[in-house]
Amino acid sequence: MRALILAAGRGERMRPLTAHCPKPLLEARGATLIEHHLRALAGAGIREVVINVSYLADLIRERLGDGARYGLCIQYSDEGDAPLETGGGMKRALPLLGPEPFLVVNGDVYLELDFASFCARACPGLAHLLLVPNPEFHPDGDFVLLSGGTGQARLRACGAPRMTYAGIGLFRPELVSSAEQTTFKLAPILREAMTFGQVTGERFDGFWSDVGTPERLEQLRRF
Repeated sequence: MRALILAAGRGERMRPLTAHCPKPLLEARGATLIEHHLRALAGAGIREVVINVSYLADLIRERLGDGARYGLCIQYSDEGDAPLETGGGMKRALPLLGPEPFLVVNGDVYLELDFASFCARACPGLAHLLLVPNPEFHPDGDFVLLSGGTGQARLRACGAPRMTYAGIGLFRPELVSSAEQTTFKLAPILREAMTFGQVTGERFDGFWSDVGTPERLEQLRRF
């Protein structure tokens, strides 16, 4: 399985830390955020990784190179000066990801996940998402997991109780390949697919942090 790490955003909420450093290259717990992912992916047996880049892309390339030092082969999907949003970024990267289901990892989260076990899950529909209990900064959540257990279950866009998308998922190319837009968000595409029962998910209760603000980065560093 190939993996796509999303690293193209400008990190506006992280300023001034991201004025001269892309958010995935911010450091916590002995490595940059994106390097934690690379090491975890290599440990899970994944060898081919695509990273989408835009803002300060050269700094990411310089730091990570071709991936050999991590035991990986890294390719870059360059979105130019204007990031294409999550959905558009996934669509742009499809030629590098191939026709099979692939793993998507947000470059600005930190979590302690067994990627090998997660990637072994079936993806019966168009997407399979990792969900976490709602953090304080996102109390309303994103989607409803129709089963309260830890196994795979269908997701619904409306209703309660809702959980938060962790920024980790398995996706089939068909989810975004037919989109007519170049720049578009992922959430509306997922919600539409949910109406056809094409999205599943599972609950994750391990350590997870969305490093969206300088304060949350500092909390992660103290963890």
